[in-house]
Amino acid sequence: MLDPAERASAAALLRAAQRDRAPIEPLTSAFPGIDVVDAYEIQLLNIRRRLAGGARVRGHKVGLSSEVMQRMMGVGEPDYGHLLDDMVLAEDVPIPAGAYCHPRVEVEIGYVLGASLPGEGCTEADVLAATEYIVPSIELIDSRIRDWRIGLADTVADNASSAGVVLGAARVRPGELDPAGIEAVLYRGGAEVARGDTSAVLGNPTTAVAWLAGKVASFGVKLEAGHLILPGSCARAVDVHPGDAFRAEFAGLGSVTARFE
Repeated sequence: MLDPAERASAAALLRAAQRDRAPIEPLTSAFPGIDVVDAYEIQLLNIRRRLAGGARVRGHKVGLSSEVMQRMMGVGEPDYGHLLDDMVLAEDVPIPAGAYCHPRVEVEIGYVLGASLPGEGCTEADVLAATEYIVPSIELIDSRIRDWRIGLADTVADNASSAGVVLGAARVRPGELDPAGIEAVLYRGGAEVARGDTSAVLGNPTTAVAWLAGKVASFGVKLEAGHLILPGSCARAVDVHPGDAFRAEFAGLGSVTARFE
């Protein structure tokens, strides 16, 4: 476990990497004693700094929500990061690819809450009852760690490698479709580059949202009405290059586009 000065130093390294678009070596190398508790505290140091600068929490994202990624990281549960208001990107505005270190996109559904969720003991039924609508999304992920050489503590400290999200126009109430059975296809230009099904997210993405509600409660955080929750990608991440135009299509839910310049 790290001491407060080491946590502050790690947080400063990540801030500088994001500001300068200059990835750093893994924190797990620079701070060999770092554990996941340290990593969440480092994440929170940077989130609190951004909130003090005027940003607002728009929601949260779940990462490592597939069995494959959990096995790769050697963990038995997902992780999470914060979504701030300046991370919600407009579908009709080009995204500057050069503003990120090594951006990638993922496809996933989003849950927009109409009511706050309970913390410990939150169930899938609670999530569905509180969800105002489900929306198609393309998540923009990025790593401030060089070459994506991340361990669990690296990605957690780095706000779960989150960078932004683009939401589609569709709004569907959860009772109108099965969140666990939505097929999604991602296209770059006219070519398919990734395909998946929302059941890849812990078997049911609603399960990931319920897990998140309980997890953040242990840090004194609550998932509130109006929050956007991203439960995790249902397909592999795809690298982004300037000039790329992506379109994600979700069966029964509509589509969303993201264009990079």
